[in-house]
Amino acid sequence: MALVAGSYERFIWGFSLKTLTSSTASSSETLTLAPLFSYQAHTGPVRCVAAAPRAGLAASGGADDSVRLYDLPTAADLGPLLDPTAAVSALAFYSRGPVPRNLLAACDDGALHLYDADGFALLSTLRAFPRHEAAEGLAVHPSGRVALAVGRAGALAMVNLVRGRRSFACRLERPASAVAYAEDRDGGDRFVMAAEEKVTLHDSEDARIIHEMDCGKRVLAFAPAKNGVLYSGGEDRGITAWDLSSGKVSSRIEGAHATRVKGVVVFDNRKDGSELSNLIASASSDGVIRIWDVRTIGNGKPTPLAVANTKARLTCLAGTSLK
Repeated sequence: MALVAGSYERFIWGFSLKTLTSSTASSSETLTLAPLFSYQAHTGPVRCVAAAPRAGLAASGGADDSVRLYDLPTAADLGPLLDPTAAVSALAFYSRGPVPRNLLAACDDGALHLYDADGFALLSTLRAFPRHEAAEGLAVHPSGRVALAVGRAGALAMVNLVRGRRSFACRLERPASAVAYAEDRDGGDRFVMAAEEKVTLHDSEDARIIHEMDCGKRVLAFAPAKNGVLYSGGEDRGITAWDLSSGKVSSRIEGAHATRVKGVVVFDNRKDGSELSNLIASASSDGVIRIWDVRTIGNGKPTPLAVANTKARLTCLAGTSLK
């Protein structure tokens, strides 16, 4: 399992989550975040990162109008993609099984760049928003056929990735900062959007609002899990687990971090009951990354299983379940 984090200081960090076995008679096991790499990846702040869920591939987007690629097993910087003509605000991989098929990059000029993950040739540049409207968040449907993008000026766009054009756009009541596809406990096809302190759950077919969840303070990051739970964090410095079927809080870590939460990662989407499927990660703006066991949430304030401190102003976090 690996994590990738970006910062205002232009650096990107990679960590591997490893199990350590004590040499004492008890032979207890502990988790640690072992450093993989640390690069000055961009010439401007790192604005977004993405990782292919079951592959050793990650990407970062920066204010320097570029996307950089990384191979996690070898801790190698694979170099930049220089096709974007504006700051890169959001990235998303589409994978079929363990194999990444496409990488999407949304930019401040409203463009959406679609790459083939084999060689990263630019397949198409789509217009999600007008040139004066920056993209803010991006999500690819599990089918890989469509993607959703939210704009900084308050628009929602659906892009048909098969036909290579925008198929739908509308104005939101207030600008959304993030969007993601999710499932409820019954497997319903949904998507979620964060707008200030609210998170709304929508039906993917007609975009109607199913639930509106009030997080109290501005939401800066969220991550859905396939067990019908959404984990959110932000200026409240905690991590909240939402039941998407009811729209209610199922558990919460109060004071998960000393400063605002800037990234949340669900390590695995499987329903096999493995230890891997019980772990989440969070990152805060003071540079601290923590690993949590979701089974301990709700039993007071849990102790993180592993902690790493980059001593930087973190802006984003992504992870992969690659062992």
